[in-house]
Amino acid sequence: MNVVTRFAPSPTGFLHIGGARTALFNWLFAQHHACHGGGGKFLLRVEDTDRKRSTTEAVDAIYDGLSWLGLEWDGDAISQFSRADRHREAVEQLLAAGRAYKCYCTPEELAEMRERARAEGRQKMYDGRWRDRDPADAPAGVAPAVRLKAPEDGETVIHDLVQGEVRVANAQLDDMILLRGDGTPTYMLAVVVDDHDMGISHVIRGDDHLTNAFRQTQLFQALDWETPAFAHIPLIHGADGAKLSKRHGALGVDAYRDQGFLPEALRNYLLRLGWSHGDDEIISTDQAIEWFNLESIGKSPARFDVDKLTALNGTYLRDSDDARLVALILPGLAARLGRDPSEAARKRLLEGMPGLKERAKTVPELVESSLFYAMDRPIQLNEKAAKLVDGDGRARLRSARDGFAALDDWSEDALEAWVRRFAEETETKMGKIAQPLRAALTGTTVSPSIFQVLAVLGREESLARLGDAIVEK
Repeated sequence: MNVVTRFAPSPTGFLHIGGARTALFNWLFAQHHACHGGGGKFLLRVEDTDRKRSTTEAVDAIYDGLSWLGLEWDGDAISQFSRADRHREAVEQLLAAGRAYKCYCTPEELAEMRERARAEGRQKMYDGRWRDRDPADAPAGVAPAVRLKAPEDGETVIHDLVQGEVRVANAQLDDMILLRGDGTPTYMLAVVVDDHDMGISHVIRGDDHLTNAFRQTQLFQALDWETPAFAHIPLIHGADGAKLSKRHGALGVDAYRDQGFLPEALRNYLLRLGWSHGDDEIISTDQAIEWFNLESIGKSPARFDVDKLTALNGTYLRDSDDARLVALILPGLAARLGRDPSEAARKRLLEGMPGLKERAKTVPELVESSLFYAMDRPIQLNEKAAKLVDGDGRARLRSARDGFAALDDWSEDALEAWVRRFAEETETKMGKIAQPLRAALTGTTVSPSIFQVLAVLGREESLARLGDAIVEK
């Protein structure tokens, strides 16, 4: 089977989290079949027919969001607006075959029809008055719309790959408009023509499009085109079960990037929103491509939980390459310092990253925790740290500085052995020594192992920071 999927967003200024999941599922399905001899392709079509909302910036935001997520599409992205002539060509085909007709209803007549239909409890808003009427009766000065001559009897049936068999009585469906009076194509028409011309085999999208699928199926059949397979995915809800909104964390993909989430973590989280593979939670991209299928998509809405995403991101941070993480935190550190970190600071960051990333869940947290490695002397101590180096703390720091200075071996083990020996000899608890050391070396009260910090800072920098701290203020 030659699998071709598509992601067809409307440019709204950013790539919404729900759209990102739809794109991911389409990309994975295509990738899976490409890896298993199915010739899988993932295409991108921007549905930019609404010219007021479709700005270059909005389209670029979609491209950037997909690229950051690693969801690269095959070939050039297609603009739906640019294909309007092709859409009108398909309507001419339907008119010539007697499967569409021109409707000369005025806006006032249509409004009256809708009002009457609502009053009578009918689902069909249009009464079909121009369906079989002679165009010679057309009133002067009215630019006609073109409607599909939809079947009036029987049912339209969809064998949905997620929802199962769904059907609707044709008597409930209007003769939908294909071309407006001004000649512009409608969404329903454009989608069907584009899906056919792009060779789309599977339409994977949110189940809010399920009702559209019935009308689109009728149009595929009227054009004598093969209907693609449909797979309608349940929408994402908030953790409280309500419709997903900004208060649940439903932001654009760019916002999650700016908040310090890794693309592979967001991909993993979105994958698990409505799709499962046993009890697996951490799923690499390679595993996702190997395992992904439509049968494992659930029928119930998935729940978006920012806390779970954040925890998962922490897992991916801990498994990330240290050099990559240093590159990610450098802009944040530069903003905090007011300058780019020095070369010496970058080396410390790289060496200290294994200890730093164990605690962080997002890139901004990593920036905050690593700041002390990038600071110039004398480092600024926060209020809690300053209290720890006063009084007895300062005296212990003097002893530690002198003891460290005499060491030939500046390794974590040697530094820890000296502190433990000093604690035993002075009958002092380890915390009473380690806490002032942490405060003097980092300016804070939270850091990786203090012996690791000493080793990463190195002899010269460590002794200098201790020297700064023991000076009476």
